[in-house]
Amino acid sequence: MSTTPLFIKMHPLDNVAIVVNDGGLPAGATFASGLTLTQAVPQGHKVALVDLPRGSVVRRYNVSIGETLKDLPAGSWVNEAVLHMPPARSLEALPLATQAAPVLPALEGYTFEGYRNADGSVGTRNILAITTTVQCVSGVVEFAVTRIKTELLPRYPNVDDVVGLEHTYGCGVAIDAPDAIIPIRTLRNISLNPNFGGEVMVVSLGCEKLQPERLLPRGTIAIQAVAARAIESRATARFDVNSAQSDSALESAAEAPLDVVCLQSDNHVGFMSMIDSIMQSADKHLARLNARRRETVPASALVVGVQCGGSDAFSGVTANPAVGFCTDLLVRAGATVMFSEVTEVRDGIDQLTSRASTPEVAQAMIREMAWYDAYLAKGNADRSANTTPGNKKGGLSNIVEKAMGSIVKSGSAAISGVLSPGESLRQNGISSGLVYAATPASDFICGTLQLAAGMNLHVFTTGRGTPYGLAECPVIKVATRTDLALRWHDLMDVNAGRIAEGSASIEDVGWELFQLMLDVASGRKKTWAEHWKLHNALVLFNPAPVT
Repeated sequence: MSTTPLFIKMHPLDNVAIVVNDGGLPAGATFASGLTLTQAVPQGHKVALVDLPRGSVVRRYNVSIGETLKDLPAGSWVNEAVLHMPPARSLEALPLATQAAPVLPALEGYTFEGYRNADGSVGTRNILAITTTVQCVSGVVEFAVTRIKTELLPRYPNVDDVVGLEHTYGCGVAIDAPDAIIPIRTLRNISLNPNFGGEVMVVSLGCEKLQPERLLPRGTIAIQAVAARAIESRATARFDVNSAQSDSALESAAEAPLDVVCLQSDNHVGFMSMIDSIMQSADKHLARLNARRRETVPASALVVGVQCGGSDAFSGVTANPAVGFCTDLLVRAGATVMFSEVTEVRDGIDQLTSRASTPEVAQAMIREMAWYDAYLAKGNADRSANTTPGNKKGGLSNIVEKAMGSIVKSGSAAISGVLSPGESLRQNGISSGLVYAATPASDFICGTLQLAAGMNLHVFTTGRGTPYGLAECPVIKVATRTDLALRWHDLMDVNAGRIAEGSASIEDVGWELFQLMLDVASGRKKTWAEHWKLHNALVLFNPAPVT
């Protein structure tokens, strides 16, 4: 990193810029423009480029991120303590599908090696997932999974892993409340994630409110597969000669009983009897999964969730723009990309509704924002609760500034679909394009909901650093700063900090990420999170009452 004082200005009309230098700069440091710091400014934090009298609008990304609470001479440190955050943008009179997306040529010829599923989806991993209906069985499932991995998995070399879909839901909740549909459909749709190959295995306690038949009604798997096949046929204007036979088999499967191990069953005498039952069931699923093989599939089969966590002021300068460039590449290749995190896009809602492909898509985004506004209001909170101490230490003064850097991950394509929390892409007839999946900004809840939507590959950007990972899906980690990438050299997969240094362009890092995605999706490379087997627990979003 250069010792010459450097700053980055995001837009010609901005009146602040962020300090680039590692460790920040001391008072008296002078930039090439002649601007001299009146006080020390940490790395990533803002410096006033001009005199800002009290009440001045501070602009970054050519967007107002607040007004000054006191006079700030040029060269001053501009942080959350000297800014008054602007109110949230009204959801009334927003532009609806008014901005045509740039016309970008199709990106053809890119493929990866994946696992085809009966419903038309493709997995990037071949995993046995054990669904749990209630938190009560989590300890038993954890014990069983350890034994399965030790005793059974070595016999099935084509199966990547065994994971328990454990959670804290299922009983002691108002399960008939309207919002209870969110955690229920989330768990249901995670069970059907493409990386699990359609092998649905359930462990139940027996007395819980979320009974297996309610979680996965008879025929859920087959009906989804038939519907997805119909969607695919319409989208591609083709008909597979084997599809009629396959659909018949799938429809017959609608009558097949769900594979459930119930711990309270009279057949279980003692703890080891429960474990034996789970292992016997798992053995059958593992045998079927082991028969699967990777095959060449188009890049259009990727379903990528993009997310940021531990964000800093460089997130919107390096990592997120590179992800946005890669998002455009994926959309051009016919893939599906989801961006999320309601509170991290709320302040740019006008930018998003204008990019919607249709007024109906724009209205759906507004509906999700309004629902979440009401949800926060119930807890006497608002979007400002999003910004963490780490975000502020990394230079982000408030949620408005954070949102501007977060939205960049979505690239420039038209937003072609919207999902409510816990909904599935395929069940909503979405087979490609840029999609807004409404989720909380919590890393773990967002990742859980993107898994439910059908994500088979995850991209996660971070500036402060986080060991975040998912057992159910590969997670590619992108560092916003070279300092983080070097210190966490065995946790970060891509160093976007080179963009700030001038040694790589946004396009360079975007293409690097795209190629890495194909390698990771093919199993040719493992991410660091996979290497260390780091993963966060699934966290279901439950806005319904707990009894």
